[in-house]
Amino acid sequence: MAADSQVPIIQIKQLTKRIGSKTIIDKLSFDVPSGEVFGFLGPNGAGKTTTIRMMVGLMSMTEGDVHIGGYSIRSDFEKAIRHVGAIVENPEMYKFLSGYLNLVHYARMIPGIKEDRIQEVIALVGMENRIHDKVKTYSLGMRQRLGIAQALLHKPSVLILDEPTNGLDPAGIRELRDHLRKLTKEDGISVIISSHLLAEMELMCDRVAIIQNGKLVDVRLIKEFVQAGEKQLVAFEVTSTQQAAALIAADAPGLEVEVNQDELVMSLDKQEIAAWNKRFVEAGIAVYGIRARPKTLEDQFLEMTGSDSIA
Repeated sequence: MAADSQVPIIQIKQLTKRIGSKTIIDKLSFDVPSGEVFGFLGPNGAGKTTTIRMMVGLMSMTEGDVHIGGYSIRSDFEKAIRHVGAIVENPEMYKFLSGYLNLVHYARMIPGIKEDRIQEVIALVGMENRIHDKVKTYSLGMRQRLGIAQALLHKPSVLILDEPTNGLDPAGIRELRDHLRKLTKEDGISVIISSHLLAEMELMCDRVAIIQNGKLVDVRLIKEFVQAGEKQLVAFEVTSTQQAAALIAADAPGLEVEVNQDELVMSLDKQEIAAWNKRFVEAGIAVYGIRARPKTLEDQFLEMTGSDSIA
């Protein structure tokens, strides 16, 4: 049964990181609700990995704090980090051992983990059929799943994954997405993902935070991002896209138009949709259809950050 998604499992408070005179992270503050998949996005050099490293104690904070499960990373590290399972960059395994023996080896480092818990996480990530094969025979997707199993052994409240889809093929990404959804829905675990694949983040996450130059731009539910703004992307199916595009260029030279094979896509409000429909018909251009095309997370990301570089 999922946890109450309104209760924050992580609270980031005025988190700041300076190296010399350079501010890498600047007074970052936001909450991560329980029982959600939370995305962390930003252009190149925005500070996502630096933030994650501070969250799990791999890098010191200059100012501010991170509370996990109500405990401070600064002043109560052991109690705070007990709530966390994390894979920062790539999961590291003993490739000459089986997946099962890797889990057994890791379980020995944590008091209280018994055989039934090992079997439980193996089932949770769907590895029953391959767990006794050597890790060197695993695909990257299988190694990611084993890494997640390892991170879940001590029953954390939150799972933090830094770029978990790197190197995965489309099937592997979908498989990972399904497993993460299962964790939040059935086990109430909160998942934080840093990723540069915006289309996947849109499918995977309940909520996203965007940072730029070490500062928070916004935190919203995915559906709020893609529905934001009075204007919407509208596709006009017309007889001649060339003729329609030329008309737009003449009447509204500043309006951005995406020209596809048989349709034009523009960002318009309701009044503009009606006006352009009328203008096309008056110019002898037949309009076969008008359909709204909801903005993607990528559309919103690029509008908010003014960037085409994501990492």
